[in-house]
Parts: sequence; structure tokens; C-alpha cells
Amino acid sequence: MTRKLVVIGAGMASGRALEHLLDAAPGAFEITLFNAEPRGNYNRIMLSPVLSGEKSFEEIVTHDDDWYATNKVRCRFGEKVLKVDRARKVVVGEKGEVPYDTLIFGTGSSPFIIPLPGHDLPGVVAYRDLEDTNAMIEASARPGAKAVVIGGGLLGLEAAAGLRLRGMEVTVLHIASHLMERQLDASAGYLLKKDLEKRGINVILEASTQEIEGDGKVERVNLADGTVLEADIVVMAVGIRPAVTLAKDSGLDCGRAIKVDAQMRTSDPDVYAVGECVEFEGNLFGLVAPLYDQAKVLAATLTGNDATFAMKELSTKLKVTGCDLFSAGDFAEGEGREDIVYRDPARGIYKRLVIEADRLIGAVMYGDTGDANWFFGLIKDGTDVSDMRDTLIFGPAYQGGGSSDPLSAVAALPLDAEICGCNGVCKGTIVDAIEGGATDLGALRAVTKASASCGTCTGLVEQLLEVSLGDAFEKPAAQPICTCCDLSHEDVRRLIKSQELKSQEAVWQELGWKTVNGCHVCRPAVNFYLLADWPLDYRDDPQSRFVNERNHANIQKDGTYSVMPRMWGGMTTPEELIAIAEAAKKYDAVVKVTGGQRIDLLGVKKEDLPAIWADLNGAGMVSGHAYTKGLRTVKTCVGSDWCRFGTQDSTGLGIKLEKRLWGSWTPHKVKLGVSGCPRNCAEATCKDVGIICVDSGYQVGVAGAAGMDVKETERLVDVTSEEAAIEWTVAFVQLYRENAKYLDRPYKWVAKVGLDWVKEVLSDAAERKALVERFDLSQSVYQTDPWAERADPEAARTFQPLADLSLKAAE
Repeated sequence: MTRKLVVIGAGMASGRALEHLLDAAPGAFEITLFNAEPRGNYNRIMLSPVLSGEKSFEEIVTHDDDWYATNKVRCRFGEKVLKVDRARKVVVGEKGEVPYDTLIFGTGSSPFIIPLPGHDLPGVVAYRDLEDTNAMIEASARPGAKAVVIGGGLLGLEAAAGLRLRGMEVTVLHIASHLMERQLDASAGYLLKKDLEKRGINVILEASTQEIEGDGKVERVNLADGTVLEADIVVMAVGIRPAVTLAKDSGLDCGRAIKVDAQMRTSDPDVYAVGECVEFEGNLFGLVAPLYDQAKVLAATLTGNDATFAMKELSTKLKVTGCDLFSAGDFAEGEGREDIVYRDPARGIYKRLVIEADRLIGAVMYGDTGDANWFFGLIKDGTDVSDMRDTLIFGPAYQGGGSSDPLSAVAALPLDAEICGCNGVCKGTIVDAIEGGATDLGALRAVTKASASCGTCTGLVEQLLEVSLGDAFEKPAAQPICTCCDLSHEDVRRLIKSQELKSQEAVWQELGWKTVNGCHVCRPAVNFYLLADWPLDYRDDPQSRFVNERNHANIQKDGTYSVMPRMWGGMTTPEELIAIAEAAKKYDAVVKVTGGQRIDLLGVKKEDLPAIWADLNGAGMVSGHAYTKGLRTVKTCVGSDWCRFGTQDSTGLGIKLEKRLWGSWTPHKVKLGVSGCPRNCAEATCKDVGIICVDSGYQVGVAGAAGMDVKETERLVDVTSEEAAIEWTVAFVQLYRENAKYLDRPYKWVAKVGLDWVKEVLSDAAERKALVERFDLSQSVYQTDPWAERADPEAARTFQPLADLSLKAAE
């Protein structure tokens, strides 16, 4: 018989319980799901990437409309529950009653708002749901907007990081003497503050907020010491409280939250609770791992299986870009406790282990958390560490007297060890999936969701693949650049820099090339690496280039060439169009308008190239470099000059970018787009660098593609001025020039190094400036028009046939 199940709250815990329930007993329940928010279950942990612009809301939805429809869940979204009548066993919503046989409370928690004067002003928000996130995104769209975040805990710092990535000026106020004092000790807190300040986030410790002021909306925050902070938005991230009002009004036994037993049953045998609204043996819950354990126990209980919820040791990882930290256990000072501390100031690494009675009871790590799961296992299991005391701080690879197989730590983890904190996936689940046929990372993500959210556990998941599959595991290996040597592209680049190799001959000799002078595969790559790293010392070798680059035109299938003059930002003049038309008629060329807003002249004979170049040069036009591994086009829309939707001068910005970047050599072709508004008429979101103009400035995206692969750009940064947009774009191009493998497009390179690393490098203002300076130095050598250089009679001779039989023989 089908039982009527009503669930109040469509959060992560109740959502996971429904998944388990539907897997174990499909069709056993007639399910009605209430949610005060006008939507279903989404991954709240991933609101931070939505805030920063790294993900869209759609990407973090756990259960979409199709999922609910497929599983026949009746959704009452956007409807608050007014009361629960336990005597009649009905739930009363704003739109009517629903009877139940079994009821689940998944009401979660509510953010705590400090009752300061002004706390109810418009512009004061919590950081709890999509509405809060959207309010912050909207505030960040205003030019020069400033944010104050009250609370330096996990949630507050994620909010601060996201707002900073949106371009806001952000100040974090924290009442304690160091950040995240519940999870970190003072030393790690110091390093975290230092890293956040490097990212442009101002941090004020021991800050006592006195009041929030403003005329009809937030305008400033006043501190007790007299400090006044201007603010367009104030984010309160000072904690949460279980949402239990409805449960209390229903007569359920509540303490600080809804009291449950080990089967998640409340004081009413037909009513259960799960998630942050639960109190179990005096404990409250705010991390996702125990909530997912509760969900599994609840589903088992409802399907008649034995299951018991038990408290487990918990750990914390911070998902703020560039800040790598971990803490677990008890790291407070105490009698009989011993500390082991490791510091590496140059790399910003700090590790502290707390030992008591030969047991590891606490760990704090900053900057290097690779062994965190192993240490966490020692804490949970209460392992005797006396035999490894001297080498304990160095991790599992150094136990037994020296460095050992680094996979041994992963192999030694128990099956219940948590691997993916975002989705509550343990080692055993992943191993079962591998044994069931999920033998690569993509398949594991699809089956288990491990590493599918923030991605910080990807390395661990890959190690589990390697441990489980053994010799069958195929780990992508760096291939040699060609058969001339045994070095990969990355090795060659690194050695050219570190050994200051400034000629091809030096590369062949010092790096042990097996051939006299390279080959058609390695010579173009080495030629690029040398000119990119040593623009003043190395001279470009034309014979190490592909035929199109040697001839500065694209060869066609009939042996003729195409000629394409540059049109800055897609703009031209009547005089240029007349010159193009005359050249087309003179050299019998076919005229084609390209997708990159230029005009292509097809069918030009090789011997005519210098002459047509000279004619176009005479009209003020230069090579469009349509044949190069370099800047091709900067596509624009008409922008604010002409379009009624345009927010900025997209055409003007496109012209400035093209004039700055043209002539540069890159690992592969580079295309840009600048759209004057989010309608994106210039198709900027599928370019190597794409800029979307908005009212507040410019959204710079990178790593798009629209060829054999189609890929949307990923947000690099939001800036408020043209100058900043140009600076970030130039710095990104130079970072790509200096680090990418030859013939890797930007989207492939970013996928290898990670957008987080790119952001981390470019967010350093000094490094960004240095990259721009190195780019400009290279341009001082290479920003020349190859048409002009080859249009003179002497250079033009190289484009003539080997013999002109029409000439008379000399006497």
C-alpha cells in the first residue's frame, strides 16, 4: 500500500533522503514536497561560485523540474507551511491542506541577524539562499560599489571572496583576534588574513560594530572605535539558528532544535526530522557530511531497514580561491598535550599537529593540505602514533624511514573515509562505482557526484582510480615534443627559461636533441618558445614556420592565396573599401565577408602578393594576420554609440585592444570579442577572450571556443574601467604566451592549469603589471607589418617563380 509522505523543506538533507528513499523503494510513497523558496533542491555549498560568477544557478541545481516529475513528487514550491495538525495528521499550507502518514521536517536553519541599530535597512542581507546571492550580485553591478561583511567565519569569507571577484571593494569585520577562530589557530588565521589581503580584501579584526546607518538604505557602518566604513551592501554572516518555530508550534519536543533519536524519529513516531533543524544528543549540525549521514539513516528507517545515526569527527576545508586550509579535531592548548609544528615561510605553508597520550587529537594545515585525509583518519580512529612520532608531520609517504609510494595513504584510508565533502561521498562508494565499471573521472562524477562540485577532491578521486585499477589505470602522461628528443613541451619551455637558452643551436645541444637541426614538428614550437621568452635576444626564424606564416597569407587548395587586411574592431572607411575593391579587380580576386568582420580577397597568385600588399598599404591598411598563430580579430558590436541597448563603447574598446595586441605571436590563434551589452551581439562568450559590457563596467571572460569544440567563456574578472579591461586582457595573453604548450588554444591551456591558478596570478597587481611590461617589450620587436617589409622590390623577388622564361637570354 502506498503511504502518504509529506516533506517540509526542499534542502540538501531532505533532498538526499528522497534520493535514497526513491532508490530503495520506488513507488512506495506518494510524496508531497513543500518549500518556502520558489524552487527545489540546489547545492547551497555552491552559492559561492554563483556569487563570484564562476557558475550559474542552473549548474548547482540538484533536482530540476524533470527529476521531480519523473519521480512523481508533488511540488508545493513558494508556499509556506502555516501549521501541522498532528491530531488530524495534516499539513496546512498557504494553498490548502495535505494529509500524511509520515511527515519529515527538513526546515533547515535561519541566519542570525545581529539586532544592531539599522539592521533592518534595505541593503542588509544574510548569506543563506539564492535571493541573498542575487541581492549581492545586484549590488556589485554598481560602479565603485563597496561591501562590508560582518563575520570572518567560513560563510563570511566565501561571501567576501565572491564579492571581491565581482569587483567590489570589500571589508570583512570580525570580532575575534583571528579569522575562523573555531576552525583555525592564530598562526593559520594570520596566514589566511595575509592571503585575503593580497586578494584585495580588507580585514579588520577585533571589530565591534556599533550601528548601520543610511537614509532609506544602507550607506555606512560605524564601529565602536569611531571607524566609519562606506557601504552599498552589508552582509551579515555571523551564524545560523535551527528553524524550529513550526515544530515547536506543532508540539514536538524541542531543545535548541528538534530532538531526534538515532533513527531520526522525533517525539511523534510518525514525524521525522533531518538536517540543520535537528538536535541529536545535544549536538547541532551545520556541515554537509553529517546531514547526508542523517538522510541515509532516515531513508533506511522509512523502508524498514536497520540504521543508526552516530556522531563522527568532522573536518573543515575552506573553498575560497587560492586559500588552501584544513582543520580537524581539538587543537586547543592543554596540559599533557604536545604540538608538532612545521613552517615554510617562503611557500606560505603552516602545519600543526596536537598529540595527547600518543594519539593525534587535532590538526591545522594551511597552504598544503594534500595529506589532510590521512591525518583526519588518524584522529577518527584514535591511532597510536608513537612509532611515527619523528616523521609524523611529513605525512604518510615518509612513514617507515623514507619516502614511499604516495598512493599508500589513499589505499590505507578506511572505506567510510569521506573523500568528497560537498556531496558526502565516502571511499567505499567510489570503490564500488569503480568496480561497477566507472573507470575514469567523468564516469565517477556521473555515478557518485564525487569531485563534481568544487573540485578540490579531484586528486584524491584520481588516486583512488589508480589504487583500484592497478595496471589497468591509464594516467595521462606528458608526451615528448617529437621523436627528436625525450622532453615534453613543458620540459622544453622550463629548461629554455632556467638555462637561459637563447638560440635553436643552444636548445639542440644543451637539451640533447637526437637530430642535427630538429624537425618539422619541434622547430616551430622551439622557435615560438625562444621568441616568447627572449624577444630581445632571439631572432625569429622564418624557416621554422608553417608555409602560411612564411608567406604571410593563407594558401588555398588551388595553390593561390587569400589576402585579408586588418579592420580595427570590425570598422572600416569608404576609402579603405574603395582600395579593397580596386585591388580585387586588379588581381582578379574573389571577395568574401568573413565571420570575424573582415573582408577576404581569395585567389591571389603568390607572385602578386607583394604588389597587392603594397596597394593596400598605400591605403593605410596592414596585414590582418589571418594566417598566424597570433591575434586574428577583435569582433565588436556597435555599442553605446549607436545601439539603444549599449552600455559602453564596445567598438572603441575593441579597436584599442586590437591595436594593442596585433602582431603578437602566441601558441595558437587568438580571437577576441567585445559586446556592448549582455545581449552579446559580438558573440564574445565563445572567444579566447570575451568582454561583455554592463552598466557597472566590463565582464572579462576567457577560454571560450567555437570551432571543433564549442565552449562558453569562464569569468576571469569584473572591472569598472576600459584601462583595467585592457590591462587584464593583455596580462592574460602574456601569461598564455609564457606558459602554454605550442598549438594549445587558450581554452585547452586553461583546462590544464586551472582557471583558479590564472586568477591567482593575475589578481596580483604587481605580477599583472610585470606581464603587461613583458608583453609590451615583445611588441617593441614584433609589432611590425609584414606586408610593408615584403612589398619592396628586393623582398618581392622571393615571391617570384624560380625562372621567368619570358625574359631574353643575356648576350
